[in-house]
Parts: sequence; C-alpha cells; structure tokens
Amino acid sequence: MQLTNSKLPPSKPCLICSFISSDITHAYQKTRRFISKDHIRYVAKESYQIPDSENSQKALDLVIKYSPEHLVNHCLRSYAFGIAMAHKVKQPFDKEVFFLGAIMHDLGLTPEFDKGETFEIDGAKAARSFCIEHQINSEKADLVHEMVAHHNSVGIAHKLDPEIALLHYGAGADVAALWISDIHKKTLSEVLSEYPRLNFKEGMSKLLSEQLSRKPTSYMKSLIQLGFLKKMEKTPF
Repeated sequence: MQLTNSKLPPSKPCLICSFISSDITHAYQKTRRFISKDHIRYVAKESYQIPDSENSQKALDLVIKYSPEHLVNHCLRSYAFGIAMAHKVKQPFDKEVFFLGAIMHDLGLTPEFDKGETFEIDGAKAARSFCIEHQINSEKADLVHEMVAHHNSVGIAHKLDPEIALLHYGAGADVAALWISDIHKKTLSEVLSEYPRLNFKEGMSKLLSEQLSRKPTSYMKSLIQLGFLKKMEKTPF
C-alpha cells in the first residue's frame, strides 16, 4: 500500500461537486430504503465496545494521555458511529484495525504529535509508528495510516478500504451530523449517552482554527472557507 505523505487543500469547485454527488447518493439510498421498507438496523452497545485486545487498550491510553477529553470522546463516538454504519460499505472489515485508526485519527491535533504538517498527515504518521512499535504487521499499520490520513478526504475516502470509508462516515456523523439518518435513532442516542459531547463543538472549532492560522496550506482550508465550522456549530447534538 502506497502511503499518503502529503495532503493539500482541494479546490472549492471539486468539493462542491463532491457534496452534490454525496447528497444525491444519500437521497437515492433513503428513497430506496423507503420503497423497500428496509429499515436501519439497531446496533447495541456490545457491537461498538472497545475491542478486547492489548493494543486497542494501549492505543486508547495513548490518546487519553495526550488529548483533551472532548477529543477522546469524539474518537470513541466516531468508532461507534462507524460500526453503526457498517451496512454502508457492504464489505467485511477488521474491527481491531478500525478501532486503532478511529481512536488515533486526531492525534495530529495534539501538541505532542503536531509536527507542522496538515494534522491528518501528522496523525497518520503517529498512528502508524504506534502500530509498528507494538508489533502490528506492516499491512495493518499502513491501513491505519491511510485511515487517519483520509478520514476527512471528501469525495475520496468512501471509495477506499472499508475501514477508511467507515471512519470517514463515523467522524463526519459526529462532527457535522452527516449521514445520521443511516444510524438507528436509539443507537445514536445511546452512543451520545455513552460518550458525552463535553463542549466538543467549541473545542474542535478552536483546534481547527488554530491549525489553519499556523498552517495556511492545511487540507481543511477549503472546507472551512466553504463554511465547515458553521455547519459544525449547527450540529443538532
């Protein structure tokens, strides 16, 4: 797997086209479910509990050590929401690898792992290093790297490996309420109860604004110029 080691902001016209395409696809899927009476399946807490493995716990410990609590809970919700939307990828996925990428996907926003690149790349490198240090094979480590690098890659992430697509869906649902109609309402409520928001909107907005002020070529630049922070503020939870 070729690793993504740079990530420039996309053009705004390309982003807008991707948003329109995503909206059309989502509307089609909702209509298809309505016609076929195929309801979204409830996903219980047991399905999105932290995998029972030493490396999963160590990754969680790492994130807790260096991240504010609101960011830790965001990563846990992103994992849970991704599990709840597994029906969107139609492919099997490695649950432990998915957890590792999900829990570490925002390491680049923390002072310890901010090395001056756009935060997705800094986080990807940190997450891959963790995997290699803990004897996780290189194929899985590379996949974790790409999960983190592409978790917010609009128009790209959903076409990649199922773990990458699910993290994109899960993080997008939590940050900007994207795709929440693909999550059962009871599951959504239980995830929010299990991992409270803790002023997440304000905390994330501050982190992203600081990133952009210090790194004007960050990937998030175009998204923020198109109103991403305002959309995040309007998230209904």
